[in-house]
Amino acid sequence: MRGKVVSTNSATGEVTLDAQAIPGFMEAMTMPYKLRDTRMIGELHPGDLVTADVLVSQGSDAAVFVDHFVITGLAKPDYRPAVQYHVPAPGDQVPNFRLINQDGHPIHLDQFRGKSLLLTFIYTQCPLPDFCPRVTHNFAVIEKSIAQYPSLYANTHLLCASFDPDGDTPARLKSYGETYIGAAAPKAFDHWDFAVSSKKELPTLAQWFDVGLTNEQNGTITHTLSTTLIGPDGKVIRFYSGNDWTPEEVMADLVKLYPKGQA
Repeated sequence: MRGKVVSTNSATGEVTLDAQAIPGFMEAMTMPYKLRDTRMIGELHPGDLVTADVLVSQGSDAAVFVDHFVITGLAKPDYRPAVQYHVPAPGDQVPNFRLINQDGHPIHLDQFRGKSLLLTFIYTQCPLPDFCPRVTHNFAVIEKSIAQYPSLYANTHLLCASFDPDGDTPARLKSYGETYIGAAAPKAFDHWDFAVSSKKELPTLAQWFDVGLTNEQNGTITHTLSTTLIGPDGKVIRFYSGNDWTPEEVMADLVKLYPKGQA
C-alpha cells in the first residue's frame, strides 16, 4: 500500500490512511486500519507519506491489518523515526555485509564482485508457504534456468540470507538448502549459498535491504520480503519487493547484464 497518514488513534491502535489503489485487491480509499504492531503508532504523523504491507487473515474473520511501514515523506521536517529503512534503488552501492554460510564459513558480499549476485531474505522455519518457501522455490527455478547457460552461470551467484541467527545454524541452513538444490547434486552450494547474519549486524542489514522484522512470542518472525539483484560492480541493479516477481522476470534482467551471445 502507498498513501498518506490522515490521523492516528492510540486508544484503538488504528491509523487512518488515504491510500492508493492496490490492483486486484482494493480501490483507492480513505479508511482506518488496525496496526499489526501498535508500537508503531508513535512513529506516524498526519501528513506522512508511507508504504506499508496490508495483511489479510486467512481465518473466517478476514481481519485486515497494516504493518511494516516505510516513511517515504515526513510531515514534520524535524522528526526522525526510530528506524530508518532504506529501499534499494538502482545505482546504490551495497555495503560489504558479512554472514556465515551453510558450511560454517564466513562470507561477505564484496567477495562476489565481478559477478551478478541475486540476494533474498528467508528463515528456515517460516510457516507461510507464500513467503520464504515460495521465494526459495523461485530461486531453485532460477538456479536451474541459469545452469542452461554456462557463461551466465559462471558470472552469477545466488544467496539466501537468513534473519534468524538464533534458529538458523549452518547445519539447519544446509539441510534446508539441500531440499531445494538436492543433496546429491555435485558441488551443490558452489553457486548458491545459504547464510545467516550475526545478531550484531542483522539490524543494519535488514534496514538497508528494507526487511521489516518482528519477533513474535510464539517463536515465529513476522517479516517483509526483499530480493535484490546486485551487479558485478557491487551496485544495485533492481529491487524486487514482495513475492509477486517471477523467475522469468529475474532471468530476463540477468540476461540483459551481459552482451548478446555471452549468455
